[in-house]
Amino acid sequence: MARTALKGLVAATAAAATVFVTASSAEAVPADKAAVLASWTQTSATSYNTWAAAEANRSAWSAYAFNWSTDYCSSSPDNPFGFPFQKSCQRHDFGYRNYKAMGTFDANKARLDSAFYEDLKRVCTRYTGAKLSSCNGLAWTYYQAVKALG
Repeated sequence: MARTALKGLVAATAAAATVFVTASSAEAVPADKAAVLASWTQTSATSYNTWAAAEANRSAWSAYAFNWSTDYCSSSPDNPFGFPFQKSCQRHDFGYRNYKAMGTFDANKARLDSAFYEDLKRVCTRYTGAKLSSCNGLAWTYYQAVKALG
């Protein structure tokens, strides 16, 4: 009987601790997380640059519990034909993973995909002539892929 009561007490204590830790973690995330995420996932160069600065200093944003994981351009080349698309793919992953975690992915997917395309086109602006055309064509292809399959 005492052993059964002890098991019950241990289970209740563990459950209470789990609730407390979960509540504490939820409270620790700043209330403006959604606004910060939105500001880092817009189509503008300013939004991209702000995200890139935060990504370079992730520890300053640790309280926000953002998911920074990435597989870059998934099964597509990260730098096709030498065009450096990797960082654009990384920001796209950041948006997808964090909006999915917040449960608001569907409402934001089209903008995330558009931001990805704008990021890729900004990569292409450093080229001219046939290289520019090739880069823009690949940017369009990558955009269409995430739009349809992302």
